[in-house]
Amino acid sequence: MKKWLFLFFVPIFLVLTTAFAATATEVHKRPAKFVQPSAMATSLPAMADSFPGPLMTGIRRYTVANTHSHNDYEQSTPFWTAYNAQFGSIEADIFLVNDTLFVAHDRKELKRRRTLEAYYVQPLAVQMKKNQGHPYADISRQLQMLIDVKADSTAVMAALVTLLEKYPALTQTPSLRWVISGNRPPQSMYTSYPSFIAFDGVPATHYSPEALSRIVMMSDDLHSYTHWGGMDTIPATDKKAIRAVIALSHDLHLPIRFWDAPDFPAAWDQLIQLRVDFINTDHIQQLATYLNDSSSPPAALHP
Repeated sequence: MKKWLFLFFVPIFLVLTTAFAATATEVHKRPAKFVQPSAMATSLPAMADSFPGPLMTGIRRYTVANTHSHNDYEQSTPFWTAYNAQFGSIEADIFLVNDTLFVAHDRKELKRRRTLEAYYVQPLAVQMKKNQGHPYADISRQLQMLIDVKADSTAVMAALVTLLEKYPALTQTPSLRWVISGNRPPQSMYTSYPSFIAFDGVPATHYSPEALSRIVMMSDDLHSYTHWGGMDTIPATDKKAIRAVIALSHDLHLPIRFWDAPDFPAAWDQLIQLRVDFINTDHIQQLATYLNDSSSPPAALHP
């Protein structure tokens, strides 16, 4: 009886063993299956460290990626001074006159006849072609064009979209983004614009989820929080208020910039310690030298 059972089960055992080995070999040959991360892990947008003004959530050095050329058109050489310094963000204020967009701070400057196309769009298009679809030769660097709209936002925005659509290389790359500031259209219209148009937010404003999906940064007047002059230490009460608005922006995973901020090394030091993402400047060469100088202390520290 025992011999019969042995003879009965041995063939079955051999068949099962062979089948298991074949299955294991086949599984081993298959590519590994992608495992979807949890919903919590994918609920927040990715933050590329190479993008202008990466969030300063850890200890790292600031670079020229964290620089913003304020009212760049007022430089002796608009666009090129900031571009050659590899700034992360460049600002142009625009007015619409007879279907043409001009760069100017106010209407009395329109007589200088500086067009957005000639001063910024065309030079940038040339560089994009030269760099094979990237704003900079170093393809890890990205560029933000901050367009501060003056006067009638609806008409200006329509003209801006029409202009940029003439240059597909400037609207179809993740290396370059166009951000609208100043006289923005109603937030209910944000999602009606082409995907290459993004918006600058105001921290005190409540945004709908739809509008917030098109906002890529926050900007505010530093004088709303302090009258600090830059040479001494920011008063404790003012610093608390500044930290709160920075935290609000960072909680939304958005970088923040302050205008009307003191603009020299002693002030840059303190703004960096507070983790202000974009350092606003009218002094392009000085800020670039400061950030590129290994002896300077531009490191982001946890407040």
